[in-house]
Amino acid sequence: MPAMKLLRAALVAALFVSRATLVAALFLGRAFAQAYEAKLPEDLATHPQLCERVACAEVFPGAARFSARKGRPAYVEALDASDALLGYVFLSTDITDLPAYSGKPVVTLIGMDKSGRYVGFKVLKHSEPILLLGIPESALVRFHDQYKGHQVAERLEVGAGGDEAVHLDAISGATVTVIAQNQVITQSGQAVAAQVGLLPPTVREPARFARSARLPSWAELVDEGAVQRLVVQPQQVGLPPGPEPFIELWFGSLDHPDIGAALLGQTGWQSLRGRLKDGEHALFIIRSKGAESFKGSGFVRGGIYDRVQVKQGRDLFSFRDVDYLNLYALEAVGAPAFSESAIFILRSGSFSAAYPWKLNFLGNRVDRATGQRSFANFEARYWLADARLEGGRPQVEEEQSGWRRIWSARPWALAGFITLLLVTALVYWQRERLARRSTHKNKWPINGFKYSAWALSIFFVGFGLLAQPSITQVLTWFHSLLFQWQWELFLSDPFIFIFWIFIIVTAFVWGRGLFCGWLCPFGSLQEGLFKLAGLLGLKRWQRPVRQGLHDRLKNLKYAIFFGLFGVSLVSMTAAELLAEVEPFKTTFLVGVLNRSWPYGLYVALLLGLALIIERPFCKYLCPLGAALALPSTFRWFGLPRKPGCNSCKACAKGCGSQAIDTAGRIDHRECLHCLDCLVLYTDEKGCPPLSQERKRREREGLPLTPVGRDGHYISIQPVAWVPPEPVKDPRWATEPVHPRHLARERGWRWLLAEARHHLLPWNLAHLKAARVAQLAGVGLAVAATLAWVLAAQGKLSAVALIGWWLGWSVFEVLLRRQGLNYVKDGPWWRANYRVANALDMVSYVGFKNLLIGAALFLLLQGSGHLLA
Repeated sequence: MPAMKLLRAALVAALFVSRATLVAALFLGRAFAQAYEAKLPEDLATHPQLCERVACAEVFPGAARFSARKGRPAYVEALDASDALLGYVFLSTDITDLPAYSGKPVVTLIGMDKSGRYVGFKVLKHSEPILLLGIPESALVRFHDQYKGHQVAERLEVGAGGDEAVHLDAISGATVTVIAQNQVITQSGQAVAAQVGLLPPTVREPARFARSARLPSWAELVDEGAVQRLVVQPQQVGLPPGPEPFIELWFGSLDHPDIGAALLGQTGWQSLRGRLKDGEHALFIIRSKGAESFKGSGFVRGGIYDRVQVKQGRDLFSFRDVDYLNLYALEAVGAPAFSESAIFILRSGSFSAAYPWKLNFLGNRVDRATGQRSFANFEARYWLADARLEGGRPQVEEEQSGWRRIWSARPWALAGFITLLLVTALVYWQRERLARRSTHKNKWPINGFKYSAWALSIFFVGFGLLAQPSITQVLTWFHSLLFQWQWELFLSDPFIFIFWIFIIVTAFVWGRGLFCGWLCPFGSLQEGLFKLAGLLGLKRWQRPVRQGLHDRLKNLKYAIFFGLFGVSLVSMTAAELLAEVEPFKTTFLVGVLNRSWPYGLYVALLLGLALIIERPFCKYLCPLGAALALPSTFRWFGLPRKPGCNSCKACAKGCGSQAIDTAGRIDHRECLHCLDCLVLYTDEKGCPPLSQERKRREREGLPLTPVGRDGHYISIQPVAWVPPEPVKDPRWATEPVHPRHLARERGWRWLLAEARHHLLPWNLAHLKAARVAQLAGVGLAVAATLAWVLAAQGKLSAVALIGWWLGWSVFEVLLRRQGLNYVKDGPWWRANYRVANALDMVSYVGFKNLLIGAALFLLLQGSGHLLA
């Protein structure tokens, strides 16, 4: 079989396997993932008989029956046949709703014996795509099995713990999920254990208050933090946005004499102190906005206030009806009006007003997708100022949040990773100097660094740190922007977070090639195999794909990217499944041996193709590469070209990414920055135009001057400048243009003309020639503007708004192709324009409208005027 037919058949087979893999993902993934987005009983969070709703016996084998829900937070007693206590069962979301990587909690049923040892776990529901497809749920079961037999008082940490910590093995590829789950298990276990007396109460020094000469006003109390505010917006509990928050609470401690007297008046505070016993504490809560009651249904359910509690360290303090006092008025100057109020008495010797604490409000949240209700915790922190305490605040070693713990767990790996990124960027910045020291026969001044970067990206970044960027992170970013932005979601993986900052910056400075060509683990693995195959005798089979076929296949990755993007607007879960077209998860995160055979076959086929085709996945299938290629259209710095490149084909023949056309122009969307063309650019023997000039000078006995930055020999004698004959400049991907309405303006007029050009896609000169299309465009622009107005009024959902904006963007591409068919080349502050091809215009309009839409979207979300 001829080589080209062999390559074409292999590519078709790769596409077939990728499609088969995705079909298997869709149909088999759900079949084996029983807990993924499982339907839970609607009253699971409120029904008094928890074990009538879930299988408690599965997490506490040997129990004959289970009691009703008890306590705050709620738990269930596991009893034997004679009603003797065996232990406790509790639901994680009754205690904490800490989100995992998906942004939603993993709903877990936990069993603990009466000595405080974990005995069983069952995941009832999760939203982790990595556990739907890629990592079997059995891996999470094995992770939970590590907790069995351990005491709740032990310090249990995922990964390398400290000297006093118990080390737990993570799930490769799901580190963020299991770290969040570790916090859920330990917090839930300790909360129940402390409540039933299995953990000793924490001893804290009582507060010693410093007095002042005057009583502060309300504003002064707020400024110093003696009064805190907790606000819950309707969107946070699954309701449409409205003019008021779901609830706005103000709260604070009444223990300090000055603060208590300022809030209640001297008489009121003295009366309150007279009712308190030693070791008892008082705090106030008022509701200034919203219709939700913070007192909840406690008077119906045994006098328990089930909407508010206080948390200090691992201690949780709840309030009963006997802990409630009426609060009729606040005496502090400037205090807000309120519609609900209370003074709560905290009767515990373990609480101290000198230490920080949190007010926890439990809101009833509705999942807008399923209609299911659950409790969500909303917290606000409180700590008296230094000046209010004798000797200042005590030293407190507060537990780090999940993402902070992850960042501090591997400092040396993090430092090494950052060093790798910075050194690679520095080396690439010096690419022209390194290229001058190289020749087409000796490229080691560049390749020494490049090959080292490949090796480190494969073994250190890919297999070691599991830091392979993916299109799913792009979709997750967009999805978070659309529904609920959570910094913790992105900070939970420090290597990926830092990598993305590097990728975004370098994509705008140099294009996608520095990441894709030097630091992408899977791309480096393909390139390494290609080079190794050449050394082992397969070089005669290594041929580039025919240029015509290549030009058609390279657009496939853009179709995949836009397809995934469109699917993510409808279903993020489906988009995560379809993103299996990327082999990254199988290769690095999970491992070929840990997945079913279709995934391993897909990776094997791609890497097998990489032996004879240079980077086939990068060039034809990678949706991440397509996403990064769009902003690469507007990179600030490109690779140098000279007029002689128009007729010379040397660079094009040696370009592994096939990014140089027959006119010598570089397509920076496809360029992977191998720098072979840059080496030839100043190589006196490798560059044909330079070689010809060198031979001519040698024949005529003329000296060889150095090669200048323009890629030509410096003139032997200074000569008067003569305007060159017009030739096609290969530095430009297409022909340059000079829009009159932009080129003639200066200063603020230029900025105004730029803004008009970006916002209004109409060209008056073409209005008569294409009146129907232009008028349709005006109509769609008005409709898209009205969509934003309706969204600002809370009358249009986020999904509908995005749909309108995408529709307008598609039509804008068509409009600009008719009358304003040019794009800026290089930095935005330069007036360099060139004719746009179809992908240029899609890149320009898509990226521009993404920035505009994101800014407006964040503005509407921040003001609370956007439906989820």
